[in-house]
Amino acid sequence: MAWKAQLDAIISQQAAEVVALRRHLHAHPEPSGEELKTSLHLYQLLEKLGVEVRMGPEGCGVIADGVAASAARCVAIRGDIDALRIHDEKNVAYRSTCDGLMHACGHDVHAAIVYGAFSALVAFEKSGQAPWPMSWRAIFQPAEETATGAARMIEAGALDGVVAILGLHVDPTRRTGEIGLRAGAMTANCDMLQFTVRGQGGHAARPHESKDPIAAAAQLISTLYQFVPRATDSLDAVVLTIGQVRGGQNPNVIPNTVELWGTLRTLDIEVRSRTIEQTRMVARGVEEITGTKIEVAYHVSIPSVYNDAELTRLVWHEAEEVVGADHVQHIARPSMGSEDFARYLDKVPGAMFRLGCTADLATATALHTPMFDVDEAAIAIGTRTLARTVVSACGPDRTDAN
Repeated sequence: MAWKAQLDAIISQQAAEVVALRRHLHAHPEPSGEELKTSLHLYQLLEKLGVEVRMGPEGCGVIADGVAASAARCVAIRGDIDALRIHDEKNVAYRSTCDGLMHACGHDVHAAIVYGAFSALVAFEKSGQAPWPMSWRAIFQPAEETATGAARMIEAGALDGVVAILGLHVDPTRRTGEIGLRAGAMTANCDMLQFTVRGQGGHAARPHESKDPIAAAAQLISTLYQFVPRATDSLDAVVLTIGQVRGGQNPNVIPNTVELWGTLRTLDIEVRSRTIEQTRMVARGVEEITGTKIEVAYHVSIPSVYNDAELTRLVWHEAEEVVGADHVQHIARPSMGSEDFARYLDKVPGAMFRLGCTADLATATALHTPMFDVDEAAIAIGTRTLARTVVSACGPDRTDAN
């Protein structure tokens, strides 16, 4: 179609600007809930486009609207903007300038692609080449890594008037020029869990006079890792991981309290409920053995990203035209990772796709690692796929899935 060629041409003209934005974001990362400068920078760029822009709660996050007269459907595109507390070890010009912080999950790429798609659609609509009236919204979301940002943006009205939402995630296990898609469940349910082990502190030389919470915490971790898989059907996916241990300040002092933080990931709601109860049973057993008290708390819970079938087909069609049918791949099974993009899908239908971002799989760097980087050629591919899908989703032959 002629309009797709025109839209692609606009995206090509803006490609250098979008890559420059990605590099700026990568060099200036901010952690979850503190994305003030990132949000302001995006706000200022969007304001120059002459569209309606507003900040998210407490200055974190941005919402921008592009609309043509008489457009009936508003389609949203979402990019996350927070970084991780990981030190950037790459030797590149755009290396993080903030010690201990980096975009190790590709959120800089996501935000740049969403900006690129949004700005290209603004120019496209102004050119008069749009095939029909369109209404589109960009959501630049904070605090994805802490799974709190999507809910806050929804409360701030990010989905008001929206009938569908689209997102993407870079995938270093796929080559640049490949796109992965799956209808239905795409990620796992994820629960943030906390164990607080309360004992009785004492001198390191006389542990028998204490109730050592560190020893109890070690026993708890070992028992959880052994018991949970053995108590779960091998056909049911369950991943329990303790990622943070807090306890003690001196090498020769047994502390009173130790905290364990981790995640529980499941694909089935019933399996999730059973596993939560199993963790509580294990905690009670370790209490009896060690004489400590163990509190179990489940905090933030993220549902599975569940891709709408119709929107997934739409993304698939556009992706085939962008990268070729042989390079659009079906994702065979859900990831055990989590994404708070799922929060939006609780409200409106949507779809998320995986964007290949590795030039050479032999030298690929994994997500959440100090050397993570992307092949920037993937940015234009993601931008084209996202922008084209927005236009198609706004078409007169589309029906609201919600």
